[in-house]
Amino acid sequence: MAGDIAEPKPDPRPTPPTEAEVVYEGALERIRHIMLVLMVPLSGAAWWRFGWRSALGFALGCVVAYLNFQWLKRGVQGLADRIVQAGRPQSSRGIVARFLLRYVLMGLAAYGILTVSPASLYGLFVGLFLPVAAIACEAAYEAYVALARGL
Repeated sequence: MAGDIAEPKPDPRPTPPTEAEVVYEGALERIRHIMLVLMVPLSGAAWWRFGWRSALGFALGCVVAYLNFQWLKRGVQGLADRIVQAGRPQSSRGIVARFLLRYVLMGLAAYGILTVSPASLYGLFVGLFLPVAAIACEAAYEAYVALARGL
């Protein structure tokens, strides 16, 4: 027919990811590795500067922050799987349990440190900011990559 125009069919082949997408998709894994790397020297610096009790509190805060980061990442992935029903869906009971367990763990760590050594409580609170330091390192890395590669 004269008025019918055939619409172009979409290309069934997936488009390859851009260089920027490749860099950004690895951000969570790099943040996790940076957290592991920062724990040791920062705990050593806390021990040297503030003593072993504060360093122990800091190290415990780092461990809690790392676990919290991991559980939060899994919780978000589980919620996304439940929403789109892709991959292996997580049970909503497990997602809620992990969400609450994070706060119970932080509360127990704070209570235990407070009863043993109130001075260590400051170290615990500072250690909970480990993800912030790791995210700042990741931001610096991404800025460097963007400038170096012209992304």
